[in-house]
Amino acid sequence: MKVAYWVIAGLLAAVYAFSGVKKLVQSQDQLRPMMGWVDTMPVSRIRIIGLLEVLGTVGVIAPPLSGIAPGVAVAAAIGLALIQIWAFRLHLSRHELANLPLNAALLVLSGAAAWLGAALWT
Repeated sequence: MKVAYWVIAGLLAAVYAFSGVKKLVQSQDQLRPMMGWVDTMPVSRIRIIGLLEVLGTVGVIAPPLSGIAPGVAVAAAIGLALIQIWAFRLHLSRHELANLPLNAALLVLSGAAAWLGAALWT
């Protein structure tokens, strides 16, 4: 189960670190080609989403790796799942159906990380 957790956590970390850092440092104009939805909200909200994604990345990796409060990984994975539920809803409202499979995959991976983390560390 630990191997499965680390594979899933690694995939989540790669995706969310990339996406989160982009949202934190790039302008709306730079984000627009990859994320058309950025015009629908203020930059401050985009930055908050990016920060939450980066914090989620740290949360699924650092606590279990260090052995300090590894149960935090469960909360981080649940947080990442909530981000995907919100993203799924946003893309549905904008009729961006091509984005939904990625959102669904990330939601399933986040749920699996939460379940595995709960089984391993709580």
